[in-house]
Order: sequence, then structure tokens, then C-alpha cells
Amino acid sequence: MNTAPQPPQIFDRPLVVARLRRALQQGPAAFLLERAVEDFSDRLDAILRPFPRALDLGTPGPQLADLLSRNPERHVVRAAPIAETAGSGRFETLVCDAEALPFAPASFDLAVSALALQWVNDLPGTLIQIRRALAPDGLFLACMAGGQTLTELRAALAEAEEEIAGGASPRVAPFADIRDLGALLQRAGFALPVTDTDTLTVRYPHIFALMQDLRAMGAANALTQRLKHPTRRAVFIRAAEIYQERFADADGRIRASFELVWLSGWAPHESQQKPLQPGSARMRLADALKTRETRLE
Repeated sequence: MNTAPQPPQIFDRPLVVARLRRALQQGPAAFLLERAVEDFSDRLDAILRPFPRALDLGTPGPQLADLLSRNPERHVVRAAPIAETAGSGRFETLVCDAEALPFAPASFDLAVSALALQWVNDLPGTLIQIRRALAPDGLFLACMAGGQTLTELRAALAEAEEEIAGGASPRVAPFADIRDLGALLQRAGFALPVTDTDTLTVRYPHIFALMQDLRAMGAANALTQRLKHPTRRAVFIRAAEIYQERFADADGRIRASFELVWLSGWAPHESQQKPLQPGSARMRLADALKTRETRLE
């Protein structure tokens, strides 16, 4: 009998899939994904490795798999969240859940993911599965929404709902903080973990245009603790007023922040650089700083 504690179900995963499918049917907004894919291209070009076996995990569209498959000697597997976004090209496709990877250990030399892992309930477990799927000295590189994403929308909705309904309900996902993500990479067993962040500011005529784009990304509220009944229209009208008062530029257009957090780590290998053992330094810190050492009694 398995008595291991289950991770908290923050996101309604079937609803995440349904929202992505609806966005695709109505015409998706892909500007964030396209920006992330451009950055992937720059980051991978800077790494002089062929990566003959590559995995694209959960990316909402096939753009990243298309990028990877430009190398004719690379075998690319695209693990799509739904069949409608699998795409077609010089890559193999399958549909799978990012929380239950069907790959054997050491199957890939490179694993990438763009704007997908922020919807995972068990991120530590998913990272462990990714690390196991990598061959020794394989690279994991991912981009996901960070904790500063949509701070303006979060503040406007919370204040409006507090005023109109007497309390705020969960509406914007609690995206992970960059410091926590670095620790999770270490816990998952990645070597040389690195995290960095890039914030993109997008301007809209009003809050309703922003919310329309979020629906077109499949990024509307999918929290398990969301309200299960329609929100009063007065809440959104008041939120639009608060947003305009606090987060508008001189021309009247509002700002929306999207924080893109980048994660990278390597499957351990004996050739990788190792940190020095405590006490193995060959030079005193005082000598390096050209200062006098003071002993504590």
C-alpha cells in the first residue's frame, strides 16, 4: 500500500487541457511562446553540443520542436499536452502528461520545455523524472512563468473583489519564485543548476483586452480553489478602474508584466566541474582581499 503523501492539487489539470484546446479552436495568442522560442534559439546556439536526442516537453505549440529539428542529425520527440498541438515536421510526436513521463532512463541528451511547467502540480516530481530521462551530461533547459507575472492584474482583481464582494478569491496562479526554482533543481539531482529571469511588459487598451489574450493563451483561471460560480460584473468593472488608476501610462494604455524564468541544469557526469571540498583552498581569503586577518577568540 502506497502511503507517500500526494502533492497538493493547486491546478485543475483537466481544465488546463480544456482551456488550451478552446484557445486553439478560437485562435491562440502565441506572442509569449514565440518570444520564448527566440530566446531558446540564442541560448542553445551558445552551447557547442550536438544533442542528437532531444525532447520537447509540454510546450503549448510545436514552435520549439520545429526549432530543435532544424538540425538534420537530431532526433526530436515532441511530448504535446493535447493532440491538436502536436504539430507536424521532422520530429516524432506523442501526447502525454508532464507529470507522468513515459520515457526510459537516459533516453535524451537534451530536454526543453516552454511555458508549460507552471501548470504542473508536482513540479519536484516532474523535475526528477526529467533528470532521469536525460543521459549523463544531458542538458535540461526550460522557460516558465515566474512569480512576478501579472502582478498588476492580481492586485486590481483582489482589491475590487474585496470592495464589491467583501473578500478576495484565488484568480491568478501562484507562480513559483526564482529562488525556489533553483532549490528544486538541486533537490531533483541536477548538477550546475542555474536560474535567471526576464520580464516582458505588454501594453493593452484596457483590462478586458488583457483578459482576452489570457484566454487565447489557454491561461485563464484553472486553480482548484477558484470560484465555481460566475463573478459579478461589478467586480470586473471596478478592477478595470483600479488597473487604469494604478498601472496606466500617460497615453492611457495599461501595463501587464510577464516574468519569464529560465531553468537549466545538467544530468550528473564525472567530467563536470565539481565544487572544492571545504578546507581545500590554497589561498587565504584575507590574502585575496589584501586585508588583515582578525582571529576571533
